[in-house]
Amino acid sequence: MTGWEETEMMYKTLERQLVAHCAPTLASLKTANLFSYQYASDKKLFEAVNFWNRCMEEKGISLAVLRKNKGKALIYVYRTSQLKKDLSREEAVRFMKECGYSNTETDLAIRALIRKLHKNPEFPHEIGMFLGYPLEDVIGFIQNEGHNSKCIGYWKVYGDETTAKRTFAKFNKCRDVYMRLWNQGRSVLQLTVAA
Repeated sequence: MTGWEETEMMYKTLERQLVAHCAPTLASLKTANLFSYQYASDKKLFEAVNFWNRCMEEKGISLAVLRKNKGKALIYVYRTSQLKKDLSREEAVRFMKECGYSNTETDLAIRALIRKLHKNPEFPHEIGMFLGYPLEDVIGFIQNEGHNSKCIGYWKVYGDETTAKRTFAKFNKCRDVYMRLWNQGRSVLQLTVAA
């Protein structure tokens, strides 16, 4: 396999992961998604992430490598404008300050999250704020130490169970439709809703 074929295969592999794990974000139904991605080298990983960042920029989507270890990267895919809106809500700003974020401006908050992930192998529980989870569920998870949830789907629910279940069903349907369309030849760019 030539270097170009290897690079093209890696871009295609990452594209498949974007559709499989981030369809609700691509469809503008969700602020962000997170997934683990296996890679061969740091150079190839960042080439692929930078490639998709350039491609997705016009759609309002950004990718960031939050953490990497032993050939696996934690990739964060987010709608920039929606994350900015989520993190600028008064109650979110107050909560994030309690969690040690001195600034909730999007880029600075993501950098602070990356530093936290590098210092501690555990996920900081406020990561739910970066994924668009309801604040009451993020706080409920922390207060209950991950126990006693009403239901579990894309996150553990401590607040409005009915709305959460409808949201989970919508996300699942979106993922199924996007995977079917991608398998039929649609590209991730064709499937991504513009900001």
